[in-house]
Formats: sequence, structure tokens, C-alpha cells
Amino acid sequence: MTRSVYVTGIDRGDGRQIVELGVMELLTRQVDRVGVFRPLVHDGPDRLFELLRARYRLPQDPATVYGMDYHEANTLQAVRGTDELVSALVDRFHLVARDYEVVLVLGTDFAETQLPDELSLNARLANEFGASVLPVVGGRKQTAESVLAETLNAYRAYDGLGCDVLAMVTNRVAREDRDLIAERLAGRLPVPCWVVPDEPALSAPTVAQIAQVLDGKVLLGDDAGLARDALDFVFGGAMLPNLLKALTPGCLVVTPGDRADLVVGSLAAHSAGTPPIAGVLLTLGEAPRQEILTLAARLAPGTPVVSVAGTSFPTAERLFSLEGKLTAATPRKAETALGLFERYIDVADLNKRVSAPSSDRITPMMFEHKLLQQARSDKRRVVLPEGAEERVLHAAEVLLRRGVCDLTLLGPVDAIRKKAADLGIDLGDAQLIDPARSELRDAFAAQYARLRAHRGVTVELAYDVVSDVNYFGTLMVQEGLADGMVSGSVHSTAATIRPAFEIIKTRADASIVSSVFFMCLADKVLVYGDCAVNPDPNAEQLADIAVQSAATAARFGVEPRIAMLSYSTGTSGSGADVDKVREATELVRLRRPDLLIEGPIQYDAAVEPSVAATKLPGSEVAGQATVLIFPDLNTGNNTYKAVQRSAGAIAVGPVLQGLRKPVNDLSRGALVQDIVNTVAITAIQAQDQSPAG
Repeated sequence: MTRSVYVTGIDRGDGRQIVELGVMELLTRQVDRVGVFRPLVHDGPDRLFELLRARYRLPQDPATVYGMDYHEANTLQAVRGTDELVSALVDRFHLVARDYEVVLVLGTDFAETQLPDELSLNARLANEFGASVLPVVGGRKQTAESVLAETLNAYRAYDGLGCDVLAMVTNRVAREDRDLIAERLAGRLPVPCWVVPDEPALSAPTVAQIAQVLDGKVLLGDDAGLARDALDFVFGGAMLPNLLKALTPGCLVVTPGDRADLVVGSLAAHSAGTPPIAGVLLTLGEAPRQEILTLAARLAPGTPVVSVAGTSFPTAERLFSLEGKLTAATPRKAETALGLFERYIDVADLNKRVSAPSSDRITPMMFEHKLLQQARSDKRRVVLPEGAEERVLHAAEVLLRRGVCDLTLLGPVDAIRKKAADLGIDLGDAQLIDPARSELRDAFAAQYARLRAHRGVTVELAYDVVSDVNYFGTLMVQEGLADGMVSGSVHSTAATIRPAFEIIKTRADASIVSSVFFMCLADKVLVYGDCAVNPDPNAEQLADIAVQSAATAARFGVEPRIAMLSYSTGTSGSGADVDKVREATELVRLRRPDLLIEGPIQYDAAVEPSVAATKLPGSEVAGQATVLIFPDLNTGNNTYKAVQRSAGAIAVGPVLQGLRKPVNDLSRGALVQDIVNTVAITAIQAQDQSPAG
């Protein structure tokens, strides 16, 4: 069973950080404790490890990550030989391996290392570590024939040196050659050969990286603006009309600092979205007057304007030599990299080949990974009514870059595009619709009037109602134009779910609509219901909530063991509240004898084995409950918030259940990752429905 994966290459410039990041993503889906080891390291901070540590919350001491620096390795090899070098690195590797279930090994980078036969050294280290090898071959600026030959030769080299080669990855090939290369590699080797195209957004430096390298002074711009990728460079020296014709999406405008007209014109074009630019770089060490900068800030809030000392020609030379880097400070590049990895690598096949030991624990990160993986496996379309909200736009970018689902954003289209441009967000293929101007508005008004005719709703009244983004989005779901909807980051729960009650309505097998939260604790995921919708359910409704919650838990990989919570356990208490829970428990047993359920039961007896052993010895649920059903909204809502705050749990939800089609509500304090998770859950719920039209 493989406990280590060694990602290596054959030369520099292969962009293997994409693969290293992707493999870490894969490993952290399976196990809780993943270590990192880099046998040899250059001086200075290790950008990739810092990214992995920040993104995956690695507790590993950075001092244990590295074997030795290249200077020490060169000296040791020259004086005492390769065997001594390998022996020292093996000893340091095992210091890491003993503390982790799986270790990701980051091979040498072939960059000015002065090590003889570096490929053979990587192969020997992998064998001594007992690690399987995933070689990466760089194909940038090479012909298809050259890439084919290098890939085949790389496999033979590592295989011939006795390595257990998991698969081959050919990276950074010309996009137009990608399919041809993949087709010609298919079946040529006994392992898969995956081909990943070059992605300009990954190699493009961010404005912040440019400012740092050129020792620039940031005159304007916020963190989001500085994080934009400079996809192209447009040098301004001509008149403004000629410059405007040359602008391209995501370009960095480079112009002398005394050309205030070009600065204002470029930012005005950005503000209009024709096209959105990365920012403006001023040369000669000059800056426009303060009144010009004030105007610029109002034209395009957040868009960076940076001043550098050099003239345009040497500045251009340095710009064209820059390449973007994956770092902890470039999370959007990480999302792009993972999106590429998951699109072009058969992750399910690689997962089997890695065969890392699965963990019995389900951590919050593992749960989140699984959500994205499930949603991606059968892509659906989710409509987001709050299309101009900043957090929603950031979440949309993550979802699109990772290929989780297709998206429709609602709101004034120009406002959405301008906000996205100000944030430097690429919405890609997202569909943008303004309900007030949509050609669907008449048809939706007629449909809503038919549905609500019993309430006296006329077509004229309906025409106004359906311009509301939540009603419009709900009707899109009802009519099959979207598979699900997520709203609530700036709307109340009532505003989000009332249209669903009126239009989509409950399933035939559900008496009520209810909700659950997925409570991601440090070492497990619990399901809490109902903490958001029903104030005081009766026994029959409580039973329905329990059955629905068990089904939701199972759908998302949590084995349902239901605890019907009360202030007493077993037969120790009596009273109307306890009797309601007892009756609900019996109703569940009658309706679903296959479900494991216990009730009435107190919270501590439900989740703590030592308490359960005293209060309900022999119970199949007590002490190990995964689905906890609260007797009323007051208890449930307060409990989930108390656990969220005091235990540091991640609360994903509320996830609505019982509707005929999925609509989910967000907390108005939802973070970007909360929105990403909720959209993924909605897409997964939609996979149980018929596809959207």
C-alpha cells in the first residue's frame, strides 16, 4: 500500500506545482494527516510549501519539511559520495513519515542545482523512500512530436531505474495540440498519460508580484485589485483613441507617468467594462497630480496604479521575463490550477493508484473536498439571485475555476460586470440575466399568476413580483432553466424560501419543508435538524424531519444514526415535551424500521460514549449519533450557534429538505467558502432530479 507519492520531473519549467497541489488535494480528501517532504531546497522561503500549509491547514513544523539545502547536498556528495547523501536524506524522510499517514514528496527542481544526473537521484530517493513516482514532463513551447518523445523517454527512464510509476503527466502543452498529444499517448505505456494544456492565467504574474519585482510604489488599488493577473501588456505612448483600441481583457497598461490622459482613459474603459484591465503601471518614476489620482480612484475603485522608476524599455524587458507563481498570496491561481488538474487528470483513477489508507475520521476539509468532487461528477446549473454581491462573485469565481457547476447570476448585467471587473474576477461562461429586462419575464408572470390565482394574483401583479431576483430565480428552477438556487447572503430567510413554498412546493413524501446544518467538528461531521425553519413541530412533523435528515445525511456520506433529543434520556422523564419526542421516535420506527434511532435522549448521551454507557448501555446509537434532531427551533438554533462558536465548528447550511427541487438559504454573514459549500450541496441535491432544460 502506497504511503508516499513522489512528484518529480526531468527538467526545469515543467509547472509541476499544479500536480503537487492537485495530489495534495486528492490526499487530503482521504486522510487527516498528510505530511510534506522536500529532499533538497534552495535558500529562501519555499513558496509551494507555504501555499500547501495555508490552504490545507497543515500543522507540520516547517523545520521538518526539508532534507537539506542544495549547497549542503553538493558538498556532501562531493566529499562522501552519493550513498552518504541518499542515506542522510532517507533518515530525514523517515522522521516525517513516522508522524503521518501519507507523505507528499516534492522532487528536486533541476534549477541551478549542480547535481550530476539529477533524474537518477530523484529515482533513487523515491525507491529508498518506498514512494510511488508521478513524473511531470513540461511541454511549453515544444512541438507535439517533441512532447511525445520526451514523455515516452521520461517513463522509460524512471521505470528503468526501478521506480513504481503511478502515471505520467505532460504539462503546459499548447492548447491546440493537447487533444492530439493525448490521443497519440493513449495506450503507448502501461500507465495512464494525462495531458494538461498551458493556462495563461497561471503563468501571468499578478499586479502585486510585478510591483514587488520592479520595486514599484502602489499609488492606488486594494488587495483584490493587486491580486489580478496581468494577462497581457499594452504599452501606451500614442493618443488615447489608439490606446483604447489596443486594450485587451486583463491587460496591464504601461505608460509614462506624465500621461494623465492615458491613465484616466484606461480606467474609464475599465469602469465601462470595455474591457476590464488588470491595472496601470507608470514609468519614469512620475505620478499624476493628486486631483487626477482622486478622479482615477472614483472611476475604478480598487484598480491598481503602480509607479516604477525605470523607463519603458527596461521595464518592458523585465515584465516579459516575469512568470506568475503559485503562492499563499495567490489563492485564485490555486483555484485555477486545481481546476486544470481536476479537468484533465482522471482523479478517480489516480486515487485508486495512490491507494492511500482511508481515514475513519471525517474532517471538515475532507467533507468540503467530497462536496466539490460529488458536485463536479455530474455538473448542474445553479442560479444565484444576488449576482452583484461581492462574496457571491468571489464564490462564483471559485466554483467556475474548479468546474463545480454551471452558474446563472441575476441582477443588472452592467452592474454585475462592473463589480466583477473592479474585483478582478473572471466570470467565464457564467450566464448573466437581469430579471427586469429579461425576455422570460412575461412567461414567468403568466406562470406565477396561474400558480397564485387562488390568492387573487393577476398577471399585472405577477409581472412586478417576478422582477424580484428570488422569485425570478425560483421560477427558473421550477421551469427547468436551472437545477437549483442559492440566495440569502443579503436577503432574509423568508425572502429566500417564501418563493419556493409558493412555486416549487413540497415533495409528495414530505409533510413539511425542514432544514439541517452539517456541523463540521475537528474529527467528524454531525447533522443537526431542524435549526432554521419550523418553530415547534408536532410529533408527526418531528418524525418527518428525522426521516428527511437521515436521507440528507446519507446523501452526503454521513451514515445516519438518529438521536431524538430531549431533556431526559430513555424512560427517565415525562411531560408533554418528552412525550412528543417519544411519540416521534416510535413513528420513525414504524415508517422506517431500517433506520437506527434512539429517543428521547439527551445530547451528552447521544454523542459521548462514556455517558451513553451509563445511561443507555447497549444502544446502537447512544454515544455515536450522527443525526441529532432537536425538539424545537429555539433549542436547535441556539445549540448549533453555541457549538459553532464555542467548539470552532464549521456550520454548513441551512440545507433545505422536502422541496420538490433544491433551493437553499445562506446566512447573511456567510463567508465565501460557506457560499461555495452551499452551492455544491445544492448541485448535489439537483443530481437526484431530472436535468435542467
